[in-house]
Amino acid sequence: MNTRIGVAAVDREELRARISEKYRDVAMNPGLGFHFHTGAPLARMLGYPPEVVAALPPGTVDSFAGTGNPFLFGDLHAGETVVDLGCGAGFDSLTAARQVGPGGRVFAVDMTAEMRAKTEAGAEALGLTNVTVLEGFAEDLPVAAGVADVVISNGVINLCPDKQAIFREMYRVLKQGGRIQVGDILVHREVPQEAKDDIELWSG
Repeated sequence: MNTRIGVAAVDREELRARISEKYRDVAMNPGLGFHFHTGAPLARMLGYPPEVVAALPPGTVDSFAGTGNPFLFGDLHAGETVVDLGCGAGFDSLTAARQVGPGGRVFAVDMTAEMRAKTEAGAEALGLTNVTVLEGFAEDLPVAAGVADVVISNGVINLCPDKQAIFREMYRVLKQGGRIQVGDILVHREVPQEAKDDIELWSG
């Protein structure tokens, strides 16, 4: 449990387990219906071009559950190395892999086995050999320091209580002069501590 002032006093392992369970359902049963948007309709809402969505495997698209579009900040460049923090079903990882090309590389990191399996299946379906799928957490990325030209993330930081730890990890894995492209949820008012400490609000 993290008890630093301002950080949610929730059990991190329990929270991770609850979130993993939710996204396991998104991976395995995307048509189940959730309290958040998913799939191709969500991708359209977030401004992904139709041709980008059409180029991805249906299973990847069906289990897409982001909150933004990291590519609105610009497409990636050929040959770049990318770390996707919380890759989910691989929607952004596979898009990034196609943009950086065979001379580039994408490290797709996620804590949920079923999501990692979907990313691997999507990469195989597209014949992408530049995607490495890794088990890991946003606060402790299984990637060496200074390897990434770009860190991307989509709807993951808001699910983690210790934001500072995540940004420290992002900066650790970035090359000097590297960049961060994140799509996420931002609140404009201070969240009361009692709300931060309510695990039901985090996982429900």
